[in-house]
Amino acid sequence: MTTPTVTTTIDSRYGEPGAEPTPWPETEALFASAPLYWVSTTHTSGRPHVAPLVGVWHDDAFHLTVGPGEQKALNLVRDPRIAVTTGRNEWDSGVDVVLEGEAARVTDHDTLTAIAAAYLDKYGEAWRFEVGDEGFGIADEFAWVFRVAPRKVLAFAKKPHGQTAHRFR
Repeated sequence: MTTPTVTTTIDSRYGEPGAEPTPWPETEALFASAPLYWVSTTHTSGRPHVAPLVGVWHDDAFHLTVGPGEQKALNLVRDPRIAVTTGRNEWDSGVDVVLEGEAARVTDHDTLTAIAAAYLDKYGEAWRFEVGDEGFGIADEFAWVFRVAPRKVLAFAKKPHGQTAHRFR
């Protein structure tokens, strides 16, 4: 994969005077190290569907796993647009991050093996995945893997308050 070009700007309408943009490497590190993410997809009825889950940052993209029958999977097959959010539930400290992109299924065995290793490195034995045919696991324990390459990532700094946008080409 080629590394995407990132353009970073700060929106002065949404922050305190003098707030500086959060650099992409800092935003990327915060997002990658998060223990939990909130995934937002669109239900067939058009209403939002939001759920917490674990995931990994690998090869310049976010990766998540879902069972083929789960609502998230059904939503992503129909409409791949997704928002992934993480951060701190505090007003005056930390940085919240929102990644927007489109989810695509990962089925390549070598890529799945690398993603499984990333889960193991990040979460330990609790998230050890067996690589199967076009996903993780077998039979009733099977999960699809989705890759979400970012189109836009927002970083909401809280001290001082400032909104940074990272756009990708």
